[in-house]
Amino acid sequence: MEPVWFTFLNGSDIAQLELTDDEILDAVEDGLRAQGLGETVIEPRVHLVPDPAFNGHFNVLRGYIAPLALAGVKIVGDYVGNYRQGLPSEMALLNLFDPRTGMPVAVLDATAITEMRTGALTALGARHLARPDAKVLGHIGARATSYWNVRLLDRIFDLSEIRVHSRRPESREAFAERLQRELGKPVVVTEDWKTCVEGADIVVEASRLERPEPLLKTEWIAPGALVVPYGTNSAVELSLTDVMDKIVVDDWGQAHAGPFGALRTHVDTGRLNKTNLHAELGEIVAGRKPGRESADETNLFWHRGLSLSDIALGAAILKKAEERGLGQKLRFS
Repeated sequence: MEPVWFTFLNGSDIAQLELTDDEILDAVEDGLRAQGLGETVIEPRVHLVPDPAFNGHFNVLRGYIAPLALAGVKIVGDYVGNYRQGLPSEMALLNLFDPRTGMPVAVLDATAITEMRTGALTALGARHLARPDAKVLGHIGARATSYWNVRLLDRIFDLSEIRVHSRRPESREAFAERLQRELGKPVVVTEDWKTCVEGADIVVEASRLERPEPLLKTEWIAPGALVVPYGTNSAVELSLTDVMDKIVVDDWGQAHAGPFGALRTHVDTGRLNKTNLHAELGEIVAGRKPGRESADETNLFWHRGLSLSDIALGAAILKKAEERGLGQKLRFS
C-alpha cells in the first residue's frame, strides 16, 4: 500500500496567508452558490455537552461540496467563560476528506476560519437582504466573530456609523478600539442595547447570553432594516418575526434541529416554519429566489453557521497555502 499523506495547517500558517476580505467573501459565496444549486450535502450540526458544570459544549458540523470534491467535519468548542483563563471562547479543528475514498486531505486550525466565515455569512446575507444604501450598523456582541461581521459589512457597505455594545465594558471598549484602528473610522460604544440598535439600517445580534432573554426589542427595529440574529441563546422577542417581510436562513434543516439558536422558540412554537420561510441564502445567491426587492422591506437573516462555509473557506486556504509552501505534510498510513 502506498503511503497516505495529509496537510496540517496551524493557526500561524493561516495567519501568514493574510487572506483578503474579497478572498474570504468569494470563497464563502461559492459554497452558498453550490448549496443553492443542490451540489452539496449538509447535515444538521450536533452538540456534545461534556458536563453542564463546564459551561460549554462542542458543535460538530458535517458537509460535502461536489464542485470542490471535498467532504469535511469541523469540531468547535464553545465555552463562554474562557475569557477568564485568557482563552478564546471558540476554538476549532476542520478535517477535510476525499469524498471518493474517505482518505484525509487536510487538518486545519479552524478557529480563525470559524470567525471569518461567520462574518462573511453575515455580510453576504446583508448584501442580498439589506438596502444597498445601508450606512448605520448596530452590533451587539464583541466576540471573535463580531470583528469579522463589522469588517466585512464595512467592506460591502462602507458604513458611515458603527455602534457596538456588549455585556462587559472592557470587551466593548477593546472591540471598538480594534475596529477604529483597523477600519480607520470612528466607532460609537453604547451603554445599552436600545441605543445601539434603535433605528439602525443593519442590526446584528451576536450576544453571548448564558440563557435565553429577550433583550432585543422588536419596537426598536426601523422599517426597511435588516436584522441578523445568530446568538446561541435567543435574545429576541417572539414578536420579531411578525414585523418581517422576508425571513431567510442559512439552512432550514439545521434551523429546526438542536436546542440552540436565536429563533429556536419561534420554530418550536410554529411562528417560523417551512411555509413562511422565504428562502435559504444559498437559493438567493444561486438566483433561484429573490433577495431584497424594495427599499421598504424589513428582513431577517438567521444563520447558525454552515459546515459548507468552513469547507469552502478551508479549501481556499489550503490552495493558497500550497502556493506559498506553508503547512506540514504528515503521514497517515
